[in-house]
Amino acid sequence: MLIGKIVGTVVSTRKHKELTGLKLLIVRPLNTRSPHQDLVAVDNIGAGVGEIVLVVLGNSARLAIGNPQAPVDAAIVGIVDQ
Repeated sequence: MLIGKIVGTVVSTRKHKELTGLKLLIVRPLNTRSPHQDLVAVDNIGAGVGEIVLVVLGNSARLAIGNPQAPVDAAIVGIVDQ
């Protein structure tokens, strides 16, 4: 799990069928020493650009969106209030 800031969105003209209806966001990790390791995460909770979020990786990401067969490696599971 990591904490990151949403810095943008991804627009795709074609998606895998398992990703239909899911938003893709660019997340910049805040708890890492390397500043240029942005990642694309599936948003299932309604986060927006500029918000601080919790992100899970790997199999946990697929389970977080409720589809263990989806081609997902990162998913947003929470928005940090403070």
